[in-house]
Amino acid sequence: MTEATGTPTTTSATTTPGATAPAPVTALREAGVAIWLDDLSRELLRSGGLDRLVAERGVVGVTTNPTIFASALSKGSAYDAQLSELATEGVDVDEAVFRITTDDVRDACDALAAVHEATGGLDGRVSIEVDPRLARDTEATVATAERLWTTVGRPNLYIKIPATVEGLPAITRVIARGISVNVTLIFSLERYRAVLDAYMAGLEQAREAGIDLGGIASVASFFVSRVDAAVDAELDAIGSPEAAELRGSIAIANARLAYRLYEEVVAGERWQSLAAAGAHPQRPLWASTGVKDKAYKDTRYVDGLVAPGVVNTMPGTTLEAVADHGEIRGDTVTSAYDDAAAAVERLGALGVDLDRVTTTLEEEGVTKFEKSWAELLATVSAGLARSAVSSSSQEAAQ
Repeated sequence: MTEATGTPTTTSATTTPGATAPAPVTALREAGVAIWLDDLSRELLRSGGLDRLVAERGVVGVTTNPTIFASALSKGSAYDAQLSELATEGVDVDEAVFRITTDDVRDACDALAAVHEATGGLDGRVSIEVDPRLARDTEATVATAERLWTTVGRPNLYIKIPATVEGLPAITRVIARGISVNVTLIFSLERYRAVLDAYMAGLEQAREAGIDLGGIASVASFFVSRVDAAVDAELDAIGSPEAAELRGSIAIANARLAYRLYEEVVAGERWQSLAAAGAHPQRPLWASTGVKDKAYKDTRYVDGLVAPGVVNTMPGTTLEAVADHGEIRGDTVTSAYDDAAAAVERLGALGVDLDRVTTTLEEEGVTKFEKSWAELLATVSAGLARSAVSSSSQEAAQ
């Protein structure tokens, strides 16, 4: 298996990304940052909203997660017809969720197919997440990833696999089979290093199996704002002037150090050997870029994390804020490594263990996605029940 196959069923967007974008968006793209949207809904697809975001906001990719799907299903009537069909078929709620989400993601892949082609396969990507209840189950994650890849059937798909201890071998095995992966829920440098290793191990296995490495792609989603939310709470509890000075600085520092690690890895012999065989780098992706603390500027995690070859996936509100008043000053990462390291060192000196914080954030991240998945299941279950009752009522009336 080297890439998903299938004929697109919808017309791909032909608009040039960023063709009518405002200056901050243009500056961000010129600095080497790929702008992805952290949102998806059937309404966004049907209304042409995604096409407009490609043209006016330079969007070249889409990420989804259980929270996004739960929100989309809870609003409006865009899913009613499919829910009725699924209820008539008598499918269970898990299968219904699988079909609904894969249909949306397939249509989004088709909408971005032209972007995918125009960027040589680099962008125009859409991500779909493995059921978060499987985050601690390697075998089930691999099996579900393969089913998602085959069902969506598009080469510009990414399968999202969490960077849990159990997720790491799944990442390697899925990559080795030629499936492109978005590794999610990365919070620490230690885990990020393991993710880079898992990707390279998968590519090495794919190379041994004779799979074309040029058909495999990956991004590593390094979470940002959640780190500040957790660290700031501990700094506030300390209450000293030194602690106050560090508020709002650790998330960006942590991400900048992750980019330094990325640069070190791609400069190494192991990666260079894979690159010579046609492999693509696993691009860093900044996730969780909407601010949690309203005291911070709403473009904080975009303005401060500009570097060549990264992806920044933004919720719609953050994207609009960047378009309106983003301050893009070129690379704000590679010249700040020393300051980033110093900030993390000062944090430790205050007694805040960043490794402990990021471990907790990973655990909480899995739990939050499991909760969102449960909400998604409940919403779909209720929709199936309503459709079944409506169908029965119509039959009784005839």
